[in-house]
Amino acid sequence: MTDSTRSRVQAASAKRQRLMAAAAQVVHRQGVERTTIADIARAADVPVGNVYYYFKTKDDLVAAALAEHARQLEILTDRLDRLDDPRERLRSLVETWVSQRDLAARYGCPTGTLAAELDKRDEGGLDAAAGRVIRLLIDWVGRQFGELGLPDPEGLALTLVGAYQGMSLLANALREPDIMNRQGARLLDWLDSLSAEAV
Repeated sequence: MTDSTRSRVQAASAKRQRLMAAAAQVVHRQGVERTTIADIARAADVPVGNVYYYFKTKDDLVAAALAEHARQLEILTDRLDRLDDPRERLRSLVETWVSQRDLAARYGCPTGTLAAELDKRDEGGLDAAAGRVIRLLIDWVGRQFGELGLPDPEGLALTLVGAYQGMSLLANALREPDIMNRQGARLLDWLDSLSAEAV
């Protein structure tokens, strides 16, 4: 591969990534139905005509937004995996959720709200794709509980992720970021209280 070809490939890859990140952001803030391809192009600073080179339909862009959510989750969990203790990983996850309280209060959980919206559509199978992103989180959380030697790590993971979805929904519905603070503190206390003997 020549240097100029490599540069073109890298530029195309960077533009595609910019579009994916913009799709994730715009869809989270506006919802699928209110988002246009032009909105995403504008957010990515890409001419509208160029978008079709990478994504043929709006559903392709929604799928790209979900892929970006999965990528961001992987970045987060890779960072958390550098912590030695699984309980600290889970605590840091909760602290990350709480740090995004203003965004959650305004727009809800990026993946959870998208999953709920996509579930109301009849076509495309994108609702299942949203579920797979949430499943990635549940599986990672379950592994942490498993490393702690706690019984029913899957059930505990569902409890923790469900609590996050609930506090994000309530913070958004009531437009109260402090709900994330209060519920996050309860989750941290709950995590600290768990032991293999007590569960």
